[in-house]
Amino acid sequence: EAQLVESGGGLVEAGGSLRLSCVVSGLTFADYSIGWFRQAPGKERERVSCITITDSSTDYADSVKGRFTISSDNAKNTVYLQMDSLQPEDTAIYYCSADASLGLPCSAVFNPGYEYDYWGLGTQVTVSS
Repeated sequence: EAQLVESGGGLVEAGGSLRLSCVVSGLTFADYSIGWFRQAPGKERERVSCITITDSSTDYADSVKGRFTISSDNAKNTVYLQMDSLQPEDTAIYYCSADASLGLPCSAVFNPGYEYDYWGLGTQVTVSS
């Protein structure tokens, strides 16, 4: 059974940094793309970033470009989200998701409105002003 487990969230002051981890088990890591999403209270879910495991190609939401960096450690079946210059508007629950890459860019895999294969339970990120 596939399982995604996020960690690394917490409380940080504006301008600070956090690194989130998503550990993936129960599936063939290289066959998947991994996405990071976030959802703040009263707001819709937003795709923050994604990565295609086979070629490490990435994609970012405009709101986080230049501040967040996604990466993977294939030996550990883990995807990271390095978040720098955090702002109060980054406060949300952050989730990782896995979906079969099928040779597509991860931005196409995580097309809004689609159902994705697997989700983690999320980790809370709170940025104080």
